[in-house]
Amino acid sequence: MLDSAWWPRSRDLEAELPSLTAVLDPLWGRITRVTVNPTHWPIIPRKVRVAGHVVNVGWFLAEQDEHEVLLLSYHAGRWNLLVIPPQTPAVSAAWLMAAASDPLGTSTASRLMDEAARLRTVVETDRAVEAVWDSEGGHEARDPAARTRIPAVTAAAPNQPKGM
Repeated sequence: MLDSAWWPRSRDLEAELPSLTAVLDPLWGRITRVTVNPTHWPIIPRKVRVAGHVVNVGWFLAEQDEHEVLLLSYHAGRWNLLVIPPQTPAVSAAWLMAAASDPLGTSTASRLMDEAARLRTVVETDRAVEAVWDSEGGHEARDPAARTRIPAVTAAAPNQPKGM
């Protein structure tokens, strides 16, 4: 399944792969090959120069999840990373990174992307419902200083008449 996630700034593999491999090479050993599904990558270069070596880039349409990048290293093996689309909101990206990095996770990259989209829809719907509620006076003022104060009520001593 997935080992982690990658949130590139763009869909330009030639520009994005050097920064990814610069971070991963010292941790995992030299990345030698990368494969992607071409669905979301407009241009797939055959080779990318990275920090003194060349990374070969390939693609698989039917065999590879469209939201995944596969990294290969001679030293440490293979990693499957969820590719978070560059325009993804930060909250969704954080959720996706955590979900993709879960060692007990069994979801595919596409299933995680579908779940993130569903969660975004739920949150947006909840916000819309709350906005209607607020506009109809259903919520207390958010600023505690703006709330109307209720005068304190004191109880009369047990043996004294009221008003004394």
